[in-house]
Amino acid sequence: MDLPLVLLAGGLGTRLREETEVKPKPMIEIGGRPIMWHIMKYYAAFGAQEFVICLGYKGDVIKDYFLNYGLRRGSVTIDLRSRQVELHNDEVPEAWRVHLLETGNDTMTGGRTKRAASFLGRRRFMLTYGDGLSNVDISGLLDFHMQHGRIATITGVRPPARFGGLTLSDDLVQRFDEKPQVGEGWINGGFMILEPEITDYIEGDSSILERAPMERLAADGQLVAYRHDAFWQCVDTVRDLNVLREIWEGGNAPWKIW
Repeated sequence: MDLPLVLLAGGLGTRLREETEVKPKPMIEIGGRPIMWHIMKYYAAFGAQEFVICLGYKGDVIKDYFLNYGLRRGSVTIDLRSRQVELHNDEVPEAWRVHLLETGNDTMTGGRTKRAASFLGRRRFMLTYGDGLSNVDISGLLDFHMQHGRIATITGVRPPARFGGLTLSDDLVQRFDEKPQVGEGWINGGFMILEPEITDYIEGDSSILERAPMERLAADGQLVAYRHDAFWQCVDTVRDLNVLREIWEGGNAPWKIW
């Protein structure tokens, strides 16, 4: 799979203030690794090797993590006088190309998406949030996207009703409602595939992807949903985080396929 993955990693994560005072939410750890790392490892298991991380709030923490990625993997010798660093057992198993894209502290999800799309040029790309784990079949998702030939494919999942809801007719999204009280039970779970034309639907940095752009795509018949009935969990609260940590510690995490 040669599609790049764009990760939205610039939000404040205000509901997890205990953790996000010192780091962005995608850097909160599960099993000693950032959530973002788990997401990247999952996509890499399907062949993804290129990643665009949209930075914002405390983006330097993410930069430091990847700049020192090799140092974190094993033993290190540092000569303080010459400032030379020698890595021992420095093989890094991930052959990833990681673009750390500054997208602004106050930029919304649509704005970050548009900036990433512009950075990538006229390329199809995958997009997901930096705080959600799942066992979505990425290969099946891509096949579904190609078969339908629309600008945007999102993954519809069925967790609590506090998220944006989808009204579906076959696979076509008829209506997109942000955080409805009632609905069919399907919500936007991330794990999207987008064509370059997505930028035509996003006005600028203040655009929220899940509002006007998605609503317009749905109205134009350019938004389809890949239904996923299996595991999906985002990290929105401390309770969500604890659920994922318990699953990981139990040794049977559905997203660990590497």
